[in-house]
Amino acid sequence: MDLTNRSYVIFIKTKSSTERYYRDEDGWVKVSARGRTFRATAEQVLNHVLPALAGVKPHLTIEVEHHDPAR
Repeated sequence: MDLTNRSYVIFIKTKSSTERYYRDEDGWVKVSARGRTFRATAEQVLNHVLPALAGVKPHLTIEVEHHDPAR
């Protein structure tokens, strides 16, 4: 089982939208609620994930999916 960063997709959900974060060959990628893609640093991903994990922002949830990447 692959447990590297590439094998996870992080979803940050609000009542009306979902953002997705995943890692590819060049680093982290954010897919906005409108479907736009942006490059992100690990620190930026963490800055978006930590408030949801800490429960600071109401109605914000985190979901993480594991996928074994195709080789």
